[in-house]
Amino acid sequence: MKKHLYPAVLERGPKATLGAWFPDFPGCGAGGRSLEETIGKAEKALAQAVDLLAEHNRALPQPTPFEQIVLPRGCHFLAYFVVGVDPPDPSERVNVYLPKSLIGRVDKRAAELGMSRSSFFGFAATLAIDRQLSSFGLYPTEPRSKVLKTGRLRAKA
Repeated sequence: MKKHLYPAVLERGPKATLGAWFPDFPGCGAGGRSLEETIGKAEKALAQAVDLLAEHNRALPQPTPFEQIVLPRGCHFLAYFVVGVDPPDPSERVNVYLPKSLIGRVDKRAAELGMSRSSFFGFAATLAIDRQLSSFGLYPTEPRSKVLKTGRLRAKA
């Protein structure tokens, strides 16, 4: 899916701080002592705001053009900038069969991390897909089945 680009307002705060806020997401903002810190926190805040809308099944707002942004009284405007955010990826229910002992271990670890079972499985699957298997000490092995993906039997070497 294509990133959504939202305008942000950068303003000067008290005591050499910076603030950033999003006209399209009331209450969504961030602050920092440097430009890099403020923008980084603003990116995280926007991602959280988008996730919150998705959790409540609400659509993302249309980005406001810069020329239509109304700055509030007392705003110490410095600049506009744009933050890109990935739209929410809808979830789909799947059924898998796993050993009960593994499910128990998953539930225990998920609880330690403050996650649900589904979130943990998504997290673990993402790690396994995004990282090289060799970084986990795992290497691709021969399939346990004697049938290849093509449906033919493997020839013995």
